[in-house]
Order: sequence, then C-alpha cells, then structure tokens
Amino acid sequence: MPSAGFFTCRWARQSNDFYGGHRKGSNLFAESLLCLRADTGEYVWHYQIVHHGLWDWDLGSPPTLMTVTVDGVAIDAVAAPSKVGFVYAFDRVTGEPLWPIEERAVPASDVPGEVAAATQPFPTRPAPFTPQGLSEDVLINFTPELRAQALETIAPYRYGELFTPPSLQGTISLPGIIGGANYGGGAADPNGVLYVKSTNQAFLIKIKESDPALVEADYDADLSVLSIRLPNGLPLLKPPYGTLTAIDMNSGEHLWQVPVGDSTNVRFHAALRGVELPDRLGAIGHSGPIVTASGLVFVTGGSRSLHAFDASSGDELWSADLGGRSGANPMTYAADGRQFVVIASGSGRNAKLTAFARPD
Repeated sequence: MPSAGFFTCRWARQSNDFYGGHRKGSNLFAESLLCLRADTGEYVWHYQIVHHGLWDWDLGSPPTLMTVTVDGVAIDAVAAPSKVGFVYAFDRVTGEPLWPIEERAVPASDVPGEVAAATQPFPTRPAPFTPQGLSEDVLINFTPELRAQALETIAPYRYGELFTPPSLQGTISLPGIIGGANYGGGAADPNGVLYVKSTNQAFLIKIKESDPALVEADYDADLSVLSIRLPNGLPLLKPPYGTLTAIDMNSGEHLWQVPVGDSTNVRFHAALRGVELPDRLGAIGHSGPIVTASGLVFVTGGSRSLHAFDASSGDELWSADLGGRSGANPMTYAADGRQFVVIASGSGRNAKLTAFARPD
C-alpha cells in the first residue's frame, strides 16, 4: 500500500478499437452521447450510437446545441454529427430522439472469439450525409480501366452494407476511420440549419493475431494496411472526396450538398491525363465549418484553401490559398468595427495563422 499522499502507476496493455472479444456486450458508455448536470455531475441520460464498436466510429465531433421546431413544437435540441455518417438528434432535456431511431439487424463477425452486436441504431432522419457501405456503385469510374482496377482491388476482401465487421480476410469499411464527420463537428445557425463537413474515404480493416506484450486481446488490426487505393495510388472511390451538407434540423431534410476543396493528388495524376474531371473533387479532412449571421459558411475541408459558401444555396463565393493544408476550424471575431476570419494551417515550423477581412 503506497503512503498517504502518493500514488503508484504502471504501464498497462490496452485492448483495441477493432477486436472486442475481451470486452463482450454493448460496451457502455463507449460511442455514446452523455448528458450530465453541469452543477452536480449527476447523470441525466445517454444514447449509444454504436454498440460494441469495431470500426473506430467514436463520436469525435463536439455535439451542437440548437433550438428547432419539429411538428410545430419548439425544442432545445442537441445534434451530434458522427463518423458513421448520421446526425443523431435529441431533445437535450429529455434525451428523446427528434425522429425515431430504429435498431436494425447487421452482419455478424467471423473472427474467433468476437461477438459483434446483432443490431445497430439507424436514425430515420436526417438521411446520411456521406456514402455508407461499400458497393460497386461508389467505385472510381473515370475510365473503364480504372473501374476494372477498382473491382480487382476489392475482390479479395469482405465488404458490403454499413456495420460489416472487421475480418481476418480484411473488411473494406465505408465510412473509414476518420468518418463521415470528425473532430471539426457541425455549425448551426439560428434558423435550425446544421452544416457538416464530411469525408468520403474507404479503409481496410484487416484483423491479425496481436502481440500480447502490446495489446490485451488475442487479435488486433493490421494498421499497416488501413489505407486502400488502386495500385497506381488513386482513390478506390469516385468523388467527391469531401462535402459540405446543409441539413434543416426542423424537418430533418437535406437542403443542399456540395463538394468542398480539391484533391490535387487526383487532379494531376498521370493516369487521368486528358480525362475531364469535376470542377471540385472535394478534400479529405477532419475539419469543420463556422457559419456567420451574414449567411456565410467558412470551411477548409482539409485542403490548402479557405472557402466561403452561401449558407442558403451552397454556392461557393470566395476562396483563398493558405500555402499549406489546414485541418482546423476557422474562428471569427470583430475589432474596430470589422469582422475577421482566422484559420490555422501548415505544421511544425511552417504552422501559421492567417486572418481575412473585407477592405472596408
């Protein structure tokens, strides 16, 4: 027993995100939205968005507080954009979903010792803001040759509907481990519209026997093969690779969705020389937007540019090159009667803050 005023600690082996054979059950309160009283810490309610998580689909986004009107009733709500690609929306006082969330049957695991959850929660509204589950329909299709390469690339692996579990064979997961939405979260305006940046990227989760000195489980994911691309380095999927979606949280309906940012590694790839590409391919990235009272949405999307969109239409109004990639959310403030928007970009010695404002 240590002396009073002291504590002891030791390095401990850890379980992992992708194999749950040593943590059977739903694993509350993992992948959960939790409501506590701020003054006492008392538990009020919770909702688990993924049972017995196996995909690293935690709620990486901070929840967004907003007031909405559903079926004529004003509700103080909380909306949680997720890596899964759903927005989970609740009355933040009672924990009641704004719209029904259904438990639906999902595929079983074939990994020894694993017992994946038999059902998972599916919100009936809003609709998903990113592709879910891998099918041939979402594969790259710029040319017949590239589509054939994509089909050949996925052939050795398990894939299919949302919540298809990781496997020894290797399972292609869509969304990937960065989502969907990630730590950037959503931005809400006073009209009850939520703006969410999303990434469209598949990951390969291949299970292997673990090193018992490192992981407290029989199996773990082979992290060296998480990225899955064509042999020439092009993405497995067709664009857009990043989108910005406006969702009316009063009705649960999408208002618009547009690509945000670009992917220069795709646009200037030798295999696409002479191929007509979309004006914006979209960018992979964790960052999120801000929305201003003047009706502008600012976001980088994970690219090297800051973009301004019309909040009502999704039209891109302006962009500026930052000189380096940005994984940050913009911020805004006013000084001397002018409004500024500031964004962080770059890394290490090249990290910087850039401020923008109208000349007047």
